Amino acid sequence: MNFESLVGRINLIQDALQAQAAHAVNLSLTARNWLVGYYIVEFEQHGEDRAKYGDKLLSRLSESLNRRGFNLRRLRDYRHVYKVYPTLGIEIVKFLESNSTWLANNTNFSIRLFSTAKLQEPINQHDIIRLSKTAELEEWSTPPERLFYRLNYTILSYLATIDDPLKRAFYEQETIRGCWTQKELDRQVSSQYYERMGLSKDKKALQRLTAKNAQQVTPRDILHNPVTLEFLGMEQQDVYTETKLETAILNNLQRFLLEMGRCFCFEYRQKRILIDQDYYKADLIFYHRILKCHVIIDLKIDRFRHEYASQLNLYMNYFKHEVMQEDDNPPIGLLLCTDYGETTVQYATEGLSQNLFVSKYRLQLPSEDDIRKYMLENITEEQFKAMMEEDLKHET
Repeated sequence: MNFESLVGRINLIQDALQAQAAHAVNLSLTARNWLVGYYIVEFEQHGEDRAKYGDKLLSRLSESLNRRGFNLRRLRDYRHVYKVYPTLGIEIVKFLESNSTWLANNTNFSIRLFSTAKLQEPINQHDIIRLSKTAELEEWSTPPERLFYRLNYTILSYLATIDDPLKRAFYEQETIRGCWTQKELDRQVSSQYYERMGLSKDKKALQRLTAKNAQQVTPRDILHNPVTLEFLGMEQQDVYTETKLETAILNNLQRFLLEMGRCFCFEYRQKRILIDQDYYKADLIFYHRILKCHVIIDLKIDRFRHEYASQLNLYMNYFKHEVMQEDDNPPIGLLLCTDYGETTVQYATEGLSQNLFVSKYRLQLPSEDDIRKYMLENITEEQFKAMMEEDLKHET
């Protein structure tokens, strides 16, 4: 590998994995950053012209890539995370190889697992992912699959700054168990939770106390109301069906995920559900990595009606009993309607799951001209003057 091929490899994985971000935003980000770190270390160890760049490798690499997210500080971080978590490569290779569409569209980038346990003949020697056979993990170590699928890259990067492997593993497992945010993890590290645990005789009691006081992410923290779908480009006067709305969302899935918030991973569209002898279809299914639960979204093109809540509650209970894994949290249901009455929602959802939420969605934001027109049509000159005088009184 020479320097030009190093730049080419990183550009290639950036382009390919960025396209995957709409389906698995956080997994793709972790995979991309780990692979960037992997290639940098590979070049430093085996690059044919590595001596030419020496200590200035990352600076030169940042200048040559000239892409957002690849500045000197981040490249140094990617390399460090790779060195701390080399075993993530096994899960990352599986993640990429399981996506046949991604591999089919990138025939010049063939991933081959290279280990002492199983040798595979690669198509291109430069494309080998050199994963040496991993030594057996210590009894207290966190399995790579849990690290990759349960912790986002921001948290992995923070954990990588902890030098002591046992201490780091402790915080890995506590973060997963407690569903901590990066902010909460930082608070626990700063308060020396690990050291206090070592000094405490009743460790279970300290764990319960910490869990009680921890600032965990709740469903209300991640669900927006209203949800603005202006990016769909659908005019309010259009006649449209739920299928058309769903198709428009899927065609703009990446922007929809950004509107919904961070850590949403897309799983299903029109998920078919069989209960007794009847078939149902849940519109959109996501998985939220921080909350560790499925998010079931039901789309409606009219105002909220009480039967909508009952239908969504049915889907949630199905996922709770048939789909939810042992370490998952109960599913969240989000009903997106054009409007709702608060009292109707209260009475319709009272007694149902506390994780069932009703939100409005807007197909477009009002323009300044619309607001100006409204003001002129609904506020008289006398009312406007009175409002201005009232404002002046408050200012004085």
